[in-house]
This record gives sequence, C-alpha cells and structure tokens, in this order.
Amino acid sequence: MEGKKIAVFYYSQSDQAFDIAGSIMSHVKSDAGYTVVYKEIRPLRHFPFPWTRNEFFDAFPESRLGIPVCGIERVDFSDISDARLVIISGQSWFLSPSLPLQAFFTDDSVKNYLKGRNVVFINGCRNMWLMTMKKVYRYLDEAGANMAGHIVLQDRTANLVSVASIVRWMMYGRKEKSFMLPHAGVSDKDIRHAEVFGDIIKDAVGTGSYASLQRRLVAAGAIDYKPSVLFLEKVGHRMFGLWAVFIRKKGEYGNPRRQLRCTLFMIYLLAVLYIISPLASLLFRLSYPLRNSKRQKDTDCLFFGIRN
Repeated sequence: MEGKKIAVFYYSQSDQAFDIAGSIMSHVKSDAGYTVVYKEIRPLRHFPFPWTRNEFFDAFPESRLGIPVCGIERVDFSDISDARLVIISGQSWFLSPSLPLQAFFTDDSVKNYLKGRNVVFINGCRNMWLMTMKKVYRYLDEAGANMAGHIVLQDRTANLVSVASIVRWMMYGRKEKSFMLPHAGVSDKDIRHAEVFGDIIKDAVGTGSYASLQRRLVAAGAIDYKPSVLFLEKVGHRMFGLWAVFIRKKGEYGNPRRQLRCTLFMIYLLAVLYIISPLASLLFRLSYPLRNSKRQKDTDCLFFGIRN
C-alpha cells in the first residue's frame, strides 16, 4: 500500500528550484511511509537560459502585470489524485511569479486539481519575494486551495553585489565564484540545510494538521526576513506596474516595437539599484526603530497581510 503522498510541481531553468525541492523532500523520501511524486511544469513557449538582454527584459511587462504569454503542457494528475499535500517550487521574475508559474496557476486543469488542497510554495530567488508570495496566495485562493506554507531560499550576498553575480549567471551562464564576484543564487549550503523544512512538512502531512505549519517553518528559518529590502520591493513593485503598462502600449510580448521602452526600463532599473536604493535603504534603517517591526514581520511572513 502506498504511503502518505506529496505531489511536487516545479519549474526550473537552471535546476535551482528542482534542487531546492529535492533537498526539502530528501528526508521525506527516505521514510517508507511517504511517497513523493515530481511533476515538471513545462511551458509551451521556450524561455532561454542563459538569457539575452532583449529576451530577458521583454518578459518584464507580462510578468509584472500577470499576463501569461503561453500555456503549459498537459499535466497527468492520475498518479497524484490522492496526494495529501502539494508543493510548488519556482522563482520570481521582476517581483512576480515567473511567467511559467503564472501559466501553471491559470491553467483550468491545474485549478481544478488544486481546489480544496493544501499547498506549500517554495521560492528560490535573489532577495525579493514578498509580492510573489502575495500573488501566489491570490492564485491559490482563486483556485479554492489553501496556502499552508511558504519557504524562501535567497541569495544572501549584499544586495548590490548579488545584482552583478545574478546578471553574470543569467546572461552568461557563469554561476561559480569568479574574480571579485561570489557564487550566484542560493548557496549550496542553504540548499542542503533546507532539508530541515522537510521534517516539519512531513510532520504536518503525517498529522493532517496544517494550521501551524507556516509559523513552524518561519521559526525554523524558512524566511530570512530583511525589512529594508522588502521596503524597496514594495516601492519598486508600484513603479514596475507603471513601466509595464508603458511598455505594453507599444505591443504585446515579442513585439520588436517595444524594445526601446524595454531598454529605457533597463536603464531606469540599474539607476534605481545602484543610486537610489542605497539612499532609500539608509533612510529606512534610520527610521526602523520607530516602526512596529514584530507586527510587520508577522504581516509579511504569516500571511496576515493578505488574509485581511
């Protein structure tokens, strides 16, 4: 007889999201009482990796506005119809779920499958995850699913340094440490350590109780909470919305007429990252003692801010 089953969906260009999910599930798979079934999310449109500059920024407007540019290949749910928990592992693009993830969440067959199920979302990202989490929550809510947990594994390098290392990886395929730049993306150490979250998830699946799962995950370090970075993310998300609409006025995804506006957005983004964001972070830190930091962390990490 099959054990307690967990369905793991993942989308990964570089294998990072798959490796993170595999580490989290490693202790679960080793328990004979549990079964883990992996399902790859396959978009009908190919997204390159490494990216070219034009292809990368052309994906920005639709990512930010929540407009999937393609569907996904048909998913076989026959072997996971009895899954007790669904895990979805992916990434953020432009402070939003990646386009393949958005295509997954808006697929009718996926929404039918997720209805009534408990879901844990895993985000392997640079360092900004809050708006992605909120959008995933809304996708799940629309499908009638329950977001039971959220895990974030992020690049721990200093914000401006990680920008350079991520660009090197995404545009040139060079992830390893080189010259003055560190290893890009989530560290191997953090990926290995993520197995501790699997023990917490396994306990929740075993008992069938998910009410305290997110609080237990956060207590175990599932989210490295950086309030100054999230402050920048919230401001940036609003500005990204204005830019996305501005670019879309020149055409839909793939239209060469909008490349100039995409290039202007790239210049704006670099200016914000390297000139404006350090000043904004400094101002935030100076005012931080006046803020209710505990309440804000609970709001951001425990879903309080989106359930109200």
